[in-house]
Formats: sequence, C-alpha cells, structure tokens
Amino acid sequence: MITGIKGTRVRRAAAVVVTTGAMIATGALNAAPAQALTTPTIAAKGGYVMNNSTGTSLYGKASDTRLSTGSTTKIMTAKVVLAQPNLNLDAKVTIQQAYSDYIVANTASSARLIVGDKVTVRQLLYGLMLPSGCDAAYALADKFGTGTTRAARVKSFIGKMNTAAKNLGLTNTHFDSFDGIGNGSNYSTPRDLTKIASSAMKNSAFKAVVKTKSFTAKTITKTGSTRTMGTWTNTNGLLSSYSGTIGVKTGSGAEAKYCLVFAATRNGKTVIGTVLASTSITARESDAKKLMNYAFAK
Repeated sequence: MITGIKGTRVRRAAAVVVTTGAMIATGALNAAPAQALTTPTIAAKGGYVMNNSTGTSLYGKASDTRLSTGSTTKIMTAKVVLAQPNLNLDAKVTIQQAYSDYIVANTASSARLIVGDKVTVRQLLYGLMLPSGCDAAYALADKFGTGTTRAARVKSFIGKMNTAAKNLGLTNTHFDSFDGIGNGSNYSTPRDLTKIASSAMKNSAFKAVVKTKSFTAKTITKTGSTRTMGTWTNTNGLLSSYSGTIGVKTGSGAEAKYCLVFAATRNGKTVIGTVLASTSITARESDAKKLMNYAFAK
C-alpha cells in the first residue's frame, strides 16, 4: 500500500518534470520581453548621434539639413591648426590690435587676450575651445593662414577649413569664417559636424583641450614680464553634469540658436553627436543627454 502511494508520487513528479521541460522548451516560462526603447524627442531642429568607434548611426533628426553652426565652427578651426605640418604648440603668437577690435565690432565671445602679449599656440587652443574666444580664433587664423596681408591669411585659413571638410567627404558643410560669425554662407549639418568632431577627437592635443573644465595660462607681456591670465572656464556644462563626458564644443548665435557637439564614454563605448538650433542652453544640454542615454542603451 505504502509502495503504491510512493510509486504514484514518483509518477506524478515525473509528469511535472516533463510538463515543465516542455514549457521551457516552448518558451512558455521565458521572462516577458524588455520594453522597446523609446526614441527621444528633442527641442533642437536637428540632431545626430553615432557610435564613435564604428561610425554606426544611432539617432537622426534632420541630420542632413544645413543649419548655422555658431561657435561649433571652432572645432574645425582647431582641427586645421593641429593638422599643420611641423606644428609647434609652444610657438609664441603676438596678440594684435586687430583681434581686439574684431571682438568689439562683433560683440563676440572673448578669451580676453591683451594686445602685445605673447601667447603660445597651445594656450590659444584653450582660449578658442573653453571660453570660445573669437580673438583666439582670429589669432590662429592669422598665424596659420598664408599670404602677405592679414586678410589674405584669414582667407587662406578658411580655405583650409573647407578643404578639410571636403577631405572628410562632407557635402553639406561650408565655412566662410574662422569662428562661426558667418557672412551668409557658414553652415553644416548634425551628421557632418559630428564627423568633423569625431575626426578631431583622434588628435590627443584636441582631446586634452576639450575635456578640460578650466585653464589658467601665463603669458609674456610686451614689456617682457610674465602675466597670469584669468581662468578660462569651459562653456560645455556636460563636463560637470553628465558622467563620462569627454567633450566637445558649444555654439550659439542669433541664427544658430543654441548648439552643442558632445561626446561621452561609458563602459568602453564612446558616442558622439550634435544638436543644432535648440531653444536654450538648458535645452541643448537636455537634448544631448537624451541622445546619449538613448545611444548608450541601444
């Protein structure tokens, strides 16, 4: 009697095992599928983000629409400088009155360079990318353009910017200024600008500059003494508010609105992207965070 009961129990247990196995085999006990990733909504007119290692597109909104780039133009300015043959980052550049006059005439963002000071190319790159100094941009264009006049050198430098864009295979980008204060024909797209930034980030000096939150330089004055310049603070708020941020550049203007080219690395994956013509500083940072969160989750 007892044996019969035990046998019945064994048969029932076996049946449960068989049934369970069948359910597993058919996926009946599998966990519910993960919720689909929701494509983010951004305030910017255009946005794009890609995997920086593979170049795989991860998000696009008007990604090939030509828009004003504002000071994100300075990414190409820095790229052209750093591509110069036999570049000496410690070479001195004397700050000219023309650079100061340009800032005043255009009510432009400034690195507060002082006429007569001797500033290194490296320092000018920090002045270009952190406080977005248009005076630093002018100094670099004047230094690395070719020609017998300042106007010719600046024109030559802008030509180098356009050649660099062409060499990257970009067909929706054109520069008519060295700093983003355009003259009617200074534009790019979210995709193109992302590719420019990705290319620039391959340069170690560029990477070091754009991930820096603040920088203080010592320069030589026209009398030969040493002067400590005021601290330059990076306008890219993501460096302090988004973990893993490694760059790259803000931009703004009446036509450009609020722009941001961004990059971050998490768990060995680097994403890089652009938002153009957002509605405010807060909105452009929020847009960038949404796109990076989405890109890292994909």
